[in-house]
Amino acid sequence: MSVQKKLSNTEISSFCDQTALILSAGITPVEGMRILLSDTKDAQGRKIISDILEVCEHGEAFSKALAKTGVFPDYAVNMVAVGEESGKTDEVMRALSDYYAREEMVADNLKSAVRYPLIMIGMMLIVILVLITKVLPIFNQVFIQLGSEITGFSRSLLQLGSHIRNYSIVFIIILAVLVLIVLFAAKTRRGRKLTRRLLAKFPLTRSFFDSVAAGRFANGMALTLSSGLDTYQSLDMVAQLVDHQGMAGRIANCKSFIEGGDNFSEAVAKAGIFSNLHAKMIAVGFRTGNVDVVMSKIAEKYEKETNDRIYSIIAVLEPTLVIILSLIVGLILLSVILPLMGIMTSIG
Repeated sequence: MSVQKKLSNTEISSFCDQTALILSAGITPVEGMRILLSDTKDAQGRKIISDILEVCEHGEAFSKALAKTGVFPDYAVNMVAVGEESGKTDEVMRALSDYYAREEMVADNLKSAVRYPLIMIGMMLIVILVLITKVLPIFNQVFIQLGSEITGFSRSLLQLGSHIRNYSIVFIIILAVLVLIVLFAAKTRRGRKLTRRLLAKFPLTRSFFDSVAAGRFANGMALTLSSGLDTYQSLDMVAQLVDHQGMAGRIANCKSFIEGGDNFSEAVAKAGIFSNLHAKMIAVGFRTGNVDVVMSKIAEKYEKETNDRIYSIIAVLEPTLVIILSLIVGLILLSVILPLMGIMTSIG
């Protein structure tokens, strides 16, 4: 019955949004799945909904039906179970829809931030490779016909190009391995996880991933608190979501501070999860009974901060990479053209 391929964030968000609409209209999960089944054309989607419907028709809870399909994250299943216990399943489904929509937006922004420099670097390497393997040998022949030869920096590049041509198979194998590594890092769940962990430790990207982790923490806490969980239970569930070792340690410290007698707002400040300003906002949220709303506002703030950082990185990278490429190409061409002009002038 289970389907091995996990649903994407977009697919989960869409399913949760449709289910929230159905449940908020007073329709039972069984009838709701029948409605969705009649509207779904995709074969995999029909299989998933059929499996959910089959389990629900046997009297099982909706959360257990989701779990048995094997395509929903444990966090989503656990949150639906919490919603069933508190009688807020429709609200939880709507909150899950918003949560996974935000997760998809963050993931897309991260991909854009990584994809662009990789494409530019690839183009730079191709242009340089063509210059040293195809263009420089032509210039070398011109120099030979004029009774001279390429010297200095140009000669070193010419020799490098000659080695690349002579050992092209080795370079092709190395290139293929690099492509496989990139595909592993971009297309597999384990590869993406390893890449995130490496970037989270890299000095130039550490603060960016700290901001992403803080936003996910705030978003997850908003969802769990609005579902009726207490702060300690919420911390346990959100710890499963945040794939960031530093944040996981801060959450553990936060729990220990709460056990030591601190309230939640004091604990998050002491643990270094949020700034004192955000901690005070959370304290006010608890006093007014709107802590989930405050957490949502904090999550939106971190989301905006993350997007601004990505756009600023791209804005800096674009001209920087273009300048570097232009300088390298110009240096290579000038190292050949200037001596050639000198020879032509002496002949003239």
